[in-house]
Amino acid sequence: MNMSKLNRSDLWSLEEYSEQRPGFRQKVMQHKKSRQLALGENARLYFEDTLTIRYQVQEMLRIEKVFEADGIQEELDAYNPLIPDGHNWKATFMLEYPDVDQRQQMVQKLVDIENKVWMKVGECEKVFAIADEDLERSDGNRTSTVHFMRFELSPAMITAALAGEAIFAGIDHPEYAVEQFSVDESVRASLAADLVAPSVN
Repeated sequence: MNMSKLNRSDLWSLEEYSEQRPGFRQKVMQHKKSRQLALGENARLYFEDTLTIRYQVQEMLRIEKVFEADGIQEELDAYNPLIPDGHNWKATFMLEYPDVDQRQQMVQKLVDIENKVWMKVGECEKVFAIADEDLERSDGNRTSTVHFMRFELSPAMITAALAGEAIFAGIDHPEYAVEQFSVDESVRASLAADLVAPSVN
C-alpha cells in the first residue's frame, strides 16, 4: 500500500467530492473494518493510513467548505503526520464509555493510560506508544478520551510482521489491564501492509 503523504493533487474539489462521496465513503468504511482493534470493552485503536486520512481531509474540507489553496494546505499539514511512514503504526486511541458519569470517573482513574498501550510482533519486545506528539492531552489529574499514537518498530519487528508473524497488543495500566492477545488475521494483514522492508546495506 502507498503510504506517501497527501498533497492537493490527491484530493477532489468540493464539487467532485460531492459526486464521489457515496461510493468513496462506502469503500473507506469497509477498509476501516480491518483497521481497528478493541482493547477490552472500553478502549479501541483505530489505525490510520493514506486512505483513512484522505477521507478525513475530504470530510473536513466538505464540512468547513474550504476551497482555497491555503486552507486546503492547512488541513493537509494537520493530517499528514498521522499517515504511517513505513516503519511505524499510527493510530487514534479512544476510550469509549457511553455513560457520561462513568466516563468522568474513568478519565481520572486512567491517567497515563496513553503511555501504557503497546504492540508486539512475534517474539520481539513490546513497543509502547509514543502518545500525543501534537499536543498534551492529559493534565495529571485526568486523561483525554482521545489520543494520537505512534508505535515505532525496530527492523526486526518489521521483518517479522512482513514474514507473517503474529501481532499482539495490550495495555499495562493498573486500572485497565489488557493481557497480551493476537490480532485477527484481517487486521494483521492490514497492519503489515503499512510497513516497508528494511533496506539491507
